[in-house]
This record gives sequence, structure tokens and C-alpha cells, in this order.
Amino acid sequence: MRFGILGTLDLRADDGTPVDPGGPRPRALLSLLLLEAGRGVSVARLTDGLYGAEPPSGAGNALQSQVSRLRRRLAPHAEIEATPAGYRLTVAPDAVDLHRFERLTGQGRAALAAGDHATAATLLREALALWRGPALPDLPDAHAERARLDELRLSAVQDRVEADLLLGGGPDLVPELRGLLTAHPLSERLYGQLMRALHAGGRPAEALTVFEEARRALADQLGADPSPELAALHLELLQGGGPGRSSVPVQLTRFIGRESELARIAEALSEARLVTLTGPGGAGKTRLAIEAARARTEAPLLLSSSATPEDVCFVELAPLADGTRIPYAVLAALGVREGFRTPAGDGAGRLSAVLEDRELLLVLDNCEHLVEDAARLSALLLASCPGVRVLATSRESLGITGEVLVPVPPLPPDPALRLFLDRARAVRPGFEGHARVPGICAALDGLPLAIELAAARLRTLTPDELADRLDDRFRLLSRGDRSKAPRHRTLRAVVEWSWDLLDEEERELARRFTVFSGGATLDAVETVCGLPYPEDLLASLVEKSFVEVTESPAAAEGRYRMLETIRVFAAEECAGEPALRDAHARYFLRLAERAEPYLRGRDQLPWLARLDAEHDNLDAAMGLLTATDPAAALRLMATLTWFRRLRGLHGEQLPQARALLAAVGDEPPGEPTEEYALCLMNTVAGRGDDPGEAARVARAVAVMRSLDRPLRLPFTVIVWSLTGGPLLAADEHVRVQVGEEPWGHALLDLGLAYQELYSGRATAAEASFARSLEGFRATGDRWGMANCLDPLALFADGRGDHTRALELLDEGLAYVRELEAPEEIADLLRSRAAVLLHRGAAEEAAALFTRSAALARTAGVPDKVAGARRGLGDVARLSGDTAHARVHYESGLELCTATWFSTSETVRLLVGLGRTAAAEGQVETARGWFEQARAPALESFDVLALADLADALASVAARPERAAELLGAAAGLRGTVLLGDPDVVRTVNDVRGRLSPQAYETAFALGRSRLSAAVGEP
Repeated sequence: MRFGILGTLDLRADDGTPVDPGGPRPRALLSLLLLEAGRGVSVARLTDGLYGAEPPSGAGNALQSQVSRLRRRLAPHAEIEATPAGYRLTVAPDAVDLHRFERLTGQGRAALAAGDHATAATLLREALALWRGPALPDLPDAHAERARLDELRLSAVQDRVEADLLLGGGPDLVPELRGLLTAHPLSERLYGQLMRALHAGGRPAEALTVFEEARRALADQLGADPSPELAALHLELLQGGGPGRSSVPVQLTRFIGRESELARIAEALSEARLVTLTGPGGAGKTRLAIEAARARTEAPLLLSSSATPEDVCFVELAPLADGTRIPYAVLAALGVREGFRTPAGDGAGRLSAVLEDRELLLVLDNCEHLVEDAARLSALLLASCPGVRVLATSRESLGITGEVLVPVPPLPPDPALRLFLDRARAVRPGFEGHARVPGICAALDGLPLAIELAAARLRTLTPDELADRLDDRFRLLSRGDRSKAPRHRTLRAVVEWSWDLLDEEERELARRFTVFSGGATLDAVETVCGLPYPEDLLASLVEKSFVEVTESPAAAEGRYRMLETIRVFAAEECAGEPALRDAHARYFLRLAERAEPYLRGRDQLPWLARLDAEHDNLDAAMGLLTATDPAAALRLMATLTWFRRLRGLHGEQLPQARALLAAVGDEPPGEPTEEYALCLMNTVAGRGDDPGEAARVARAVAVMRSLDRPLRLPFTVIVWSLTGGPLLAADEHVRVQVGEEPWGHALLDLGLAYQELYSGRATAAEASFARSLEGFRATGDRWGMANCLDPLALFADGRGDHTRALELLDEGLAYVRELEAPEEIADLLRSRAAVLLHRGAAEEAAALFTRSAALARTAGVPDKVAGARRGLGDVARLSGDTAHARVHYESGLELCTATWFSTSETVRLLVGLGRTAAAEGQVETARGWFEQARAPALESFDVLALADLADALASVAARPERAAELLGAAAGLRGTVLLGDPDVVRTVNDVRGRLSPQAYETAFALGRSRLSAAVGEP
């Protein structure tokens, strides 16, 4: 027998004959049973579905009578069985169109993800064809279930459109997409698909207009900006590219030759997951890797073939001196930042977790000096992340089983000549060639870098002069020692030749410039190198292709960078002068100390960017000072701690801190200082797997307790609280330490606010958050303002003022987006979603919870992913979808770590599972979940988690008086009564309806006076 509920209820015998189930009540009963085909449905749920909130007396008997009538009508085609809790329709799920639809859409989505677009389109069309009209018309009160099914239908339509786009569709999809957007004007996915369809139809201007429509709609309806994905698609359409996300460097010159190598790389990547480009230095491996990667990101936006664009992450390893830093370089290239609560120290493990579900081409450039570490990381990722491919460049193979090598030989004569002419015309416009140019290219062995350097010399030399110089230089090269590395047999000769073309002043500056890692500003060059007014010499080195100049986002002047190959050569000439290295370290120590106060005020954005630009120089300074002057290294590490925390770089700082602590020893140099305490704190990973960590935390606490003067760095108290556990009390000792500056006072108010909040003094907490906000506003600190606006919004939400809560959260989101802080954005999105859910906007809330989870996962903060999962569970549960709610809650529990700050999240997830069981009529099961939550709730520093448990226990209390006591305990623990939470409001209304006003108030007051003791009772 076949059943249809995706439209008017339709029953068909195996031969196609219609079967009449009877009147409205039997049809409603059958619809309820079909929703759970083959599974039991409780009596409570069937009664509620048939009779609503006010069932008639004897509803149980009436239900039994309805079941008997329906049994007779369905016989012999199907049977209704009695179960211990209710009834079950004994039919296969696939006999019901709804369940067949869910199966087909799941298969279609899987085919789409696997790249089988034709199969996906077929399956999804078959699934959508099952719909004959609005779902469940015979269940007039099933609003939540209908909303869920409509969402599934829309998702299936979007997946089918995606498959059609990937199969080359475009113009034919535009009318359908516009109609869908009329019905769903806030669907960013539909906007993106319409943009792609218009672009595919040769209407790029209209595609860009659609983005503006989306932006306005989101701003007007949600007060939100387009998602990063939609904004990225808009940018790529502006640039004429495809939707693949990529960190591939943009090249400023034309790519010439290498067609056969590009084809070989494409073929190798289609068959293997690790491809390594090998060859001598200067052969063009990096440029070839860039072009190969770009080709994979530019699989058709218009998607006229089965190829799909691929995400690419490009990581330059040349600046790294330590192979253990490779995972952090990859995380940085992926845009992954750590949050304050992110367990640190295991960069490779964290990277593996970030990439385990991603489809990505990872390009590791210049592996040769870190080949063993690069090989280990590649092997780990290839083993644990099935969607990751690696394209490496190195002068030797990585030596991993399954690696495919693609040798990069010198350029043949014709492309070598074209490359020379192209680069020569850039410096000498109108250059048409010369009879000696082919000989120059041949003398340079067809090495692209050598050819480019030679062509650049046409600024000052004629082709004859250039050719004559090459004859002398490469006579030695052709007879060189064949036992030397290829870089020393070929590229060294080219660089030596270019080096000899410099005058002595240029050489001296080039030698001294090698002290910088990652480039330098003009001021740094002048100060560190000790050469007054170096502008002209730098300009000359730029012209001769020894140094590049770029615009710096953090400084008015340009930023200079020496090509790495040339820097290595020049550094050998310089031989690492100790005085120069010391001057470099002192300069960047002074820069860090100059920047630190600005990181806590309105100028924090440009100073964050400036320190970002000097990341490699700061690391080099830290390494030198650790070895030569640990006391100065303590100052540098302490000064940079807040920068690294804001930028999510604590994991990088961990090994530096441990090395510095080893250099300093067990006791601080001289008097105990905050710098020493911060070094101790910065060695703490927070994973609970380091046996020496507790002792270091205790030492840090002892040092902090011994300091009775204002701290040089007031943010130290934040790091202290994050390291040692729950927020410290803002006592007089801490007040002395933060000093008298406004930022410190704002911080004290923030700490006091959390102390009051977690002690159940809501009014005092809100007042302290408000004072802290005003203090941070006066300083202009975006981090501080956002961290006040979030709890203030939740206070407004608790009072039922959802509009005000959203206003506060949107202001906070604007600040953290400026800071580019994914963890903080995830926090505020989660809070915003909770407010929307309380206001009844379940669909919008689910979208924000999903975005929050994705950002928290990107930031590597599993506890915050768990919080977003809990939010999705709440959405599903409040919408009546208990099965999906349970999945979300259980997955959230799996993500919670064994740390102090995850306890309250664990409590709330267990409460969610209990409320889900209660919604299904399984009261004893619900109490079991709440009992599991009781112990961690009583142990948690967060009394709000205990309050949430008290509210949940009230919802399943056996006696209304006990329920009122628990509600009173919850209000007392919070210090306020929640008016904006639908779970709490529903329980309060139910209990008030079962008690007289006086009895309710008496029991409520009793619970409020006894607080946690009341919650702890059975």
C-alpha cells in the first residue's frame, strides 16, 4: 500500500485503487501515524494532535475508538499495532511519500557532494515530484511540522538548482529562482544561485544588482550584512572569476610557457593526493604551482562542465626557520584564529580538526629547508583529512608513499625568449629584441628567475653589455663543482652576477637588510641598519630587482621586502653581525612597547595591522633575546601577549614561552614581575594533558598575589583569569594592580559585572556591565565594548525586550567584525540567534546558529560549536522536531571538552535532552537527564546554569507546589525572573493555572529563599 501526506491525504492499494480512510478525525489520526511510519507514537501525542490543548473527557477511550475504526478501513493493506506507550502503523517508511522524499533528498545531496551532479539532479527531481500540494492538510494544528517539511522542500529545490548549475544550466533557471526569492526573500543561497545563473546567461550586470538587492533585504529585515560566502561570490563576479575560495597570490606579470607541465600537474592531481614539483632554485616552481592552483579555483563559475571550483590555501614556507611553525602558518593562511579559550600547543592536531571535513588543495611552497617537518604534516593531513590534496614545491621530494613527482626543467629556447622580451619591455618600453638575446637566455640555462633578473638590467645596460658580462660569469658556472646543490650551481651564479652589478653602498645596505624577516618599513631600515636617509639606496635596489616595495596598510610609508633567494645569498655576505641582530631585536622591542597601549583604544585597528605586518620580525627578535637577554625577552613576550590573544596566536606563543621559561630558570631574574607571571601563563595550553601545568599556574598566581603596585600591562589580569579558572573577584588587590587609567577601570567593572552575574545579583551585574561599556566607549576599545554589549543584550532579552537586545548585539557585531575575530563573531551570532528564537523567528535563528557553529569550528573552539548546536536543538525542539533536537544536543555533548568553562554548557545540553524527552511525553526519561545535569550544575561556578536546571525541573515536577518552589529558586539564583524565554514562560503559566495565586507566591518565595538547596532536593 502507498501513502501520501505531501498534499491531500492519499491512500492507494498495491493495484492503485484508492482507499478511503474516513472523515477528518481518522484522516488526522492516520497522518500522525504516517509521520512516524513503522515507529511508535505516544498516546499523548496522538491525543494532542487530534484534540488540541483541550481534549474531551474520556479522550483515551475516544482515541481507542478512532484507532479501531481506522484499523477496519485499512485492513488488509496495513495494520495498526498497540505498543506500551501508544500505537504504531506497521508499514515500511518507503511506502510513505514523506519518508521516500527524505531518503531521495539525502541520496541526492550525497551525490551532489560527491560530484555526481547528473545523479543528484535526477534523484532530487524524483523527490520533489512527490509533492502534490501543501503538506499535512489534514492536521490543521501541525504548524511546526509543516514548517519543517517546507524547509526540507526548499532545501531540496536549492540542491536541485545547484546540480543544474553544475551541469551547465543558467538562463533557464532565472525565472524559477526569482519566484523562489519572492517567497523566501532572506535566503542568501537563493541570491547566490540567481547571481550565478545570471552570470551564466551572459548578464553579469544583473548578477551584481542581485547582490545589492540581497544586501538591502538583509539589512532591512535582519540588520545584518551578507554572509562572507555571498560577499566572496560578489567580489569574484566583480573580478570576473569563479566561486572557488582561494588564497593564491595574485601575480602582476604574464605567465609564459609551461603548458606541458601544467597539464602534467592537472593529471597528477586528478589521480594522486600529493604532488611535488621538484627542480633547481630559480626554475619557476613557485609560479608554476600558483598557476596550477589558480586553474583549479577557476573551474567554471558558469559551470558548463562537470568540473567544480576548488578551495585553495597557499602557504609560503620560505620565511619559516622552525618546522614546528608550519601548522600555524597553514592555520593563518586559512584565516583560522584562536580564541581566548582555545586549547593551544597542538597546531597539527588543530589543523587536522579544522580540515577533516573540508575539500581543499593545500599548496606548500619552498619546503626544501623544512622538508622533514613538511613531510610529517603532509602525511598527517592526508591520512586524517580525506578531502585534502597537497601540492608542494621543493628541491627534493617529501619522501611519502603515494607522492607523485613533477620535475620542473629549464625553459626551452622559445618560451625563454618570450619571457625575456616580456620582462624587458616592462623596463624598456618598445624593446623589440636583439640578435644576442637568444644567446643570453641560453647562457642563463633557461632559468626563469635568472632571465627575469637579466632582463631587468636593460634599465641601465645595452643587450651587448649584458651579453658580455654573462660570458665572463657563466664560464665559471659551466665548469663548476657538480657535487654542489643545484641552487649553488645555477641560481648562485645568477645572484652573484647581479650582486656584482651593485655598487658598494648598495651592497652594504643589502647585507644589512638581511637582518629583517618578512620585510621592513623605511623607519626600521634607517634605525636598524644605521644608514641615514636610505631612501635612494632602497630605490636603487628596487630598480635592480633586489628589493620589492609594497604599500603598507599600517604605515604611511611603503614596506620593503627582499626576495628570499637574494636574502639568503646576501646574508652569507653579512655573516649575521651580532651588533646588527641586537639592533634589530631592540628596535622591535621598542615598537611592541610603543604599540601596546594603542591595542586597548580607538587606534587598535591600525596598530594590530602594523604588528601583523611585523610578525616575522617580532618572532626573530624574540628568538634572539631569549638566547642573549632573557630579561628583555620577558618584556617583549609580555608586551605582545594581548596582541597575540586578540589575533588568536596563543598557540604560536606557547613554544616560545616554554623556551623562554627554560632560559630564565625556576626563579625570575630579580624581583617577581608581571612579565615573568605572563611568561608562566603563556606556557599553559589548557588541554589538561600537561602534568607540569598546574605547578606553573600556581607559580603565576603566587607572583600575581605578590604584586602590590599598578601593573605595566593591565590586561595581565584578564590572562590571569583565563589561565586559572573562573573570573577573579575585582577586589582591592586587583584594583591596585590595574592602576588609574580609564581602560583599567572599565576592565574592573567588567570583572565585577561577571562576579555579580555568577553570584545571582542581576541588577548589580547589569549596572556594572553598563559602567564598563561606558568606560570602554571612552577609550574606543572594540573588544571591551563588544564584551559588554553581549551580556547587556541578554539582560534585555530576559525582560522580553527583544528589539533592544538585537540593537545591542548588532552594535557588538560591528565591533568584532572590525577586529576580524571569528570566535567573538560566533559568540554574538549565537546570542542574536537565541534572541530571534525567543521572539519566534525560528528560521532566522537556525540560520544564525548554523553560521555561529561554522565560525566557531573555523576558530577551533569546540565548546562554542557545542553552544551553537544547543541552539539548533532548541530551534528543532520548540518547532516540534524532537528527533532532530536530540541529534543536535547529543552532538553538542560530544564536542564539550573537560575544562572548567565547558561545565555550564554541558549542563544546558543535558537540560535540552531532558526537555526533548518531556516534549515526547517521556517524563521519567526527562527527569533522568535532569538528574545527570544536577552534579555538574551544583559544582559549576556559573549559578545561571543551575538556574536553567531549576526551571527545567519545574517543568516535570510531580506537584505544582514543588514546581513553583523550583521556579522561585531559579529566579533567586539569577536575581531576576525571565520573561523572554518561551520554556520558562510556558512552565510559569502552567503552574499558575494549577495553583491559587497565594499558594503560588508562597511556594515561589520559599524556593527563592532556599536557592540551590531547593534545586538539590529530589
